[in-house]
Amino acid sequence: MSVESLLKEFAAVSSSPKAQLAKYKAQGKKVIGVLPYYAPEELVYAAGMVPMGIWGTNDKTISRAKEYCATFYCTIAQLALEMLLDGTMNGLDGVITPTICDTLRPMSQNIRVAVGDKIPVIFLGAPQNRFADFGLKFTRDQYENIKKELEKIASKAITPEALQDAIKVYNKSRAARREFVKLASEHCDVITPVKRMQVLKSSYFMLKDEYTKKLTELNEELKKLPAADWKGTKIVTSGIICDNPKLLEIFEKNHIAIAADDVAHESRSFRTDAPETDDPMQDLAVQFANQDYDVLLYDPQSSKNRRGEYVANLVKESGAQGLVLFMQQFCDPEEMEYPYLKKALDSAGIPHIKLGIDQQMRDFGQAETAIQAFADVLSL
Repeated sequence: MSVESLLKEFAAVSSSPKAQLAKYKAQGKKVIGVLPYYAPEELVYAAGMVPMGIWGTNDKTISRAKEYCATFYCTIAQLALEMLLDGTMNGLDGVITPTICDTLRPMSQNIRVAVGDKIPVIFLGAPQNRFADFGLKFTRDQYENIKKELEKIASKAITPEALQDAIKVYNKSRAARREFVKLASEHCDVITPVKRMQVLKSSYFMLKDEYTKKLTELNEELKKLPAADWKGTKIVTSGIICDNPKLLEIFEKNHIAIAADDVAHESRSFRTDAPETDDPMQDLAVQFANQDYDVLLYDPQSSKNRRGEYVANLVKESGAQGLVLFMQQFCDPEEMEYPYLKKALDSAGIPHIKLGIDQQMRDFGQAETAIQAFADVLSL
């Protein structure tokens, strides 16, 4: 299949979680919704069910969710609930709600009140200190609880062998996505910011083995193409999520390509593999502990500004000329971190801009002006 045909398939999947959910239900599969982020999807897969990512949406207005969410909740959380209430996610057999931030922490209760007993809601706690033995034990205990709840829904046991196989499937998928990110930079004349986002976003709506097979095919086709003779500029993106096609089209209009990203919805989600030992539950706990350089994860060495230095190095190593930070509105961790991130970028001599975004954006005038001006600065 050609690159163009594969990209069209990814684009269709990325824009239609409802259709994907309906497809899997028609196949007789059970589907578990997974809110952001760092949830052990491998457990869902090992139970023979489909994990379906729920990261809000750009094409809906918050309506019914307002009854259950505070006004200062980010739009990702509110629109995730909206999707559960307006029929977009009809057919889910359960929902996993991680507690990676203060807004997501109460979402299990918001959802329980909103949907009642229609959908089982599985709470997933996260330790503040995930590195120490007690942190690993806490994570494992949480995952054991997730496992028990999923076994009830699936009406089958999750065996160690099934979980080991699931970890292998997910590690293979993460490796394919890491390869795609590099190839996308090398072939940025073909993989535009919008198409790059669509390929990565599709992973949340497909079984990972199906997704990886299709992505591997795309990677192989991209390798056959000559590297882009790119005359524009390249940037690194950072933030929680940046999946709005209209916003990303502005980058294309200004000949800005994405060299790499530090986005939770994208590369942060697949940059760390799980170990593959004879204790798969511990492997998942260790994988979570090994996640690093994330604004929403506690860093015991935060005084050293390790994350800021990591992001600055990512820009340098990727060959990008600057960084665009997509600042999620009402995201306290991102807002509090920004002074430290700015300090690291300024110290490294890396130009950057900060764009305040949310999934209710309809007017992109200010963003377009800022991006155009940034493109002019980077081209000097």
